[in-house]
Amino acid sequence: MGTTPEKRRKEMKRLEKQREKAERRNQRKLASRRQKEILADGTSPAGGDALTASAGEPSEAAPQD
Repeated sequence: MGTTPEKRRKEMKRLEKQREKAERRNQRKLASRRQKEILADGTSPAGGDALTASAGEPSEAAPQD
């Protein structure tokens, strides 16, 4: 018994959604790594000097996760 065109379409849509979800996950991971590298370098993502802010206070430019 073969698959119907409707089942094939549903499977293709499911696979596409899965790929898109994996791509979004990878983009979040890359963004997180870049943010950690920037903070480790002591520079601000906005181009300012992150060393002027005290260590206990988050800068206004830094996203709050």
